[in-house]
Amino acid sequence: MVENSGPPLTSANCSPARFVFIRTQNGKELLAAALSGGNLEKTMTAPVTVLICHDMKFYDQLPQLFPHGDARSWFTGSPELIEETAMRNGSLAGGYLIMAARALGLDCGPLSGFDAGEITEAFLKDTDWKVNFICNLGYGDPKKIWDRLPRLSFEDACVLA
Repeated sequence: MVENSGPPLTSANCSPARFVFIRTQNGKELLAAALSGGNLEKTMTAPVTVLICHDMKFYDQLPQLFPHGDARSWFTGSPELIEETAMRNGSLAGGYLIMAARALGLDCGPLSGFDAGEITEAFLKDTDWKVNFICNLGYGDPKKIWDRLPRLSFEDACVLA
């Protein structure tokens, strides 16, 4: 375990995110069968593709990660809470990965458009992990990278209450 004096990055420091870094030709070939057509070329040419996953048994690590109480018991016997917590906090960690990669100057291509069952079979079958989304990392071809796409205005995306 890495010691850190900062605050937890997930609720109760539950840390459900798990990452599979696909760097080899063999790994890319296994991944290719799971990708939608529009994601194939960019994923196969990216130097690294990350499967951002969450561990459905993350709570087994809570005695170590959150020693302030019996946090593991909050989740045992509650599949809905496990799924919700794993997905929400794993998604946060995926966002942190993208922010860190961009801070290092890497281009990031997060995507869905894949067959989760095929990814599980190829990469996760002996784990309790579920894939959430995929992110390609590298230095994109400036001729193929789109300019920033439009964003919703604050008023269209937010409500002040």
